[in-house]
Amino acid sequence: MRARQVANASLLLLIAALPLFAKGTTVRITITGGDLAAPIEITDPLVAGFHVWSGAGTSSNESQGFIVDWSRGITQPPNIRQVYDVSFFTTRRDPGTYVVRYGIDPSTNQGYVYLPGKNDAAYGDNTWLIYRGVEGNWFHAWNAWEQIEHPLIAKALKNR
Repeated sequence: MRARQVANASLLLLIAALPLFAKGTTVRITITGGDLAAPIEITDPLVAGFHVWSGAGTSSNESQGFIVDWSRGITQPPNIRQVYDVSFFTTRRDPGTYVVRYGIDPSTNQGYVYLPGKNDAAYGDNTWLIYRGVEGNWFHAWNAWEQIEHPLIAKALKNR
């Protein structure tokens, strides 16, 4: 009886700790595709602020986190001409990369983020890292992300 109680308690502790093992820190962000001639690599310590495990589907459920303004809900981008793949490399392994699509409406300069859905290549790895329950949808980008990313894309396009 005592051995069973110890085993059950150990199992509960292991289950409670699993979310901690699944998390990691963002260490690099890469932007590719669209009209970029070469990838944009962001390794500045600021990338840690774009934490994959924040926002929708997380225990903290922030209204603005990762690179999405979750408070504005699901949307359809009005006029995106170029779509970029944005990869978030984390300290987590197997896999440690979370990928989204990002586009900017040139008439408003508003950015939009697409979380890959079931028919997208990144879905399996993304949902292995975190299942948000809103995959396959577009969202407004978080202004903190846009303040960093917009100048980087503009500079890369100017220099090509």
